[in-house]
Amino acid sequence: MATYTNNLRLKEIATGDESGTWGVTTNTNLDLIADSLGYNTQDCFSSDADAATTVADGSPDPARAMYFKVTSSVTLTDTRTLTIAPNTVSRVMFIENATTGSQSIAISQGSGANVTVANGSSKLVYLDGAGATAAVIDISTTLSLATTSGSFANLTVTSTGNFSGATISNLGTVTTADINGGTVDGVTIGGASAGAGTFTSLNASGGGSLTGTWSNLGSVTTVDINGGTVDGAVIGGASAAAGTFTTLADQDGSVRAIPPVGTKTSSYTLTTSDVGQYVQVGSGGSIVIPDATFSEGDAISVFNNTTGGITITCSITTAYIAGTDSDKASVTLATRGVATILFISGTVCVITGNVS
Repeated sequence: MATYTNNLRLKEIATGDESGTWGVTTNTNLDLIADSLGYNTQDCFSSDADAATTVADGSPDPARAMYFKVTSSVTLTDTRTLTIAPNTVSRVMFIENATTGSQSIAISQGSGANVTVANGSSKLVYLDGAGATAAVIDISTTLSLATTSGSFANLTVTSTGNFSGATISNLGTVTTADINGGTVDGVTIGGASAGAGTFTSLNASGGGSLTGTWSNLGSVTTVDINGGTVDGAVIGGASAAAGTFTTLADQDGSVRAIPPVGTKTSSYTLTTSDVGQYVQVGSGGSIVIPDATFSEGDAISVFNNTTGGITITCSITTAYIAGTDSDKASVTLATRGVATILFISGTVCVITGNVS
């Protein structure tokens, strides 16, 4: 009796079986081996819910491919899990998330670890095939490559690293740069003494001392002004600041007023430009809270200027009504009510006000 216990689910013929058909079976197996080294794509999500795909026994299927492109025929509204079966298959795969809806997908095999693939991205993973407890492991996070020279049009660095002797046209986003005794556009940075030169725009994210005249200091989180002046007003020193400020504002506007976003009369998805402001909902309007968009501490208020309740859809991973411990898929904001949405992280928020 034939079995399919190998990692490619190829047909293994028992001794004495299939006399006269070995050629057909062998050719099929060779075709499937070729498929396992290639590329394929599959609509894995025909509905906005978790799904599964199976590496078939002895017959072609998309999930057999080494490079597996995952698509969806519906728009996903949250992170959905794709389970690859059977859970005894051990193999290496490149998995691309090409689903619709800008949502991540989680790749699973059993009750063990999953790997999350961001929308529009690919991951190199391996399935450990451990059965019910099978796990999917992200090889990308531990992969070590030899030093490579070349040209990168756009390079994003998400962890520490070392670039020496390289010319990079666009380094992308660098979280922390340690420049020790080098130069930026001819200006000495780091080393034993402070850098000298002209900076058109300077962003300071940590403590330090800046002296001189700056045309654009950029974004500074904390400023310790000790015995100086701002527009002629004495700031810091031994006594409280003296002076008159006609307008006190930050990058989002006046700190003594809540700026309006405007009245929405249809479904409106909140954006980061709404932070620190309030959205007014008119007749026919509703609000959607998106996932993985905001940062911890962001807050937005919503005013229902209608004669009935309006819906706030919580597309974010977790949403609580303040004082409760229940994740809400949606809440209702009462007529003429006000709700404030406080983001604990990009995937968790708390809603206060006239909501239920």
